[in-house]
Amino acid sequence: MPEFINLEQYEALPENKRVEVFDGVVYDMASPSQIHQAVSMELSNIIYNYIKRKKGSCQLFSAPFDVKLSDHPLTIVQPDIMVICGKDKLDGKRCNDAPDFIIEIVSPSNPSDDYIRKLYYYKNYGVREYWIVDPRRRIVTVNYFEGNIVSVQYPFDAMIKVNIYDDLLINFSEIADMMNI
Repeated sequence: MPEFINLEQYEALPENKRVEVFDGVVYDMASPSQIHQAVSMELSNIIYNYIKRKKGSCQLFSAPFDVKLSDHPLTIVQPDIMVICGKDKLDGKRCNDAPDFIIEIVSPSNPSDDYIRKLYYYKNYGVREYWIVDPRRRIVTVNYFEGNIVSVQYPFDAMIKVNIYDDLLINFSEIADMMNI
């Protein structure tokens, strides 16, 4: 039987313990691999530089950074990359609502977490756009939840538009080439 925790118990966990909480149940997280970290850094740099160049009001964060989707039952995630456009969502400790844009980089040890569990939670808690980047399979799945819900898979050599922005395109072939994926 799983043990359920609340926010106070979550905050009392050791700082070096990597976990996420779904409906009050704690799930351990594996440390990211080298390829995971490299892809995360490249994508973060592209998005950060775009926001900075456009003098945008949104902010980019990367894991580990808590996103509290729900208090009851407690649901806290740590997306690999997130863009948060509402400063009122940030309290100095965490994001207290759905980010506008999330990217998860698939972990070979637990791909269903990103493709099923997180897809469900992100869609239902109001994330506008959610990308699943799978370096092993060399695909990017774009889930855009506004208006007509769209889910499209792209190969790793595609130029992919970030739907929450008018003119941000990410060239995955450059990322793949840089890392020999």
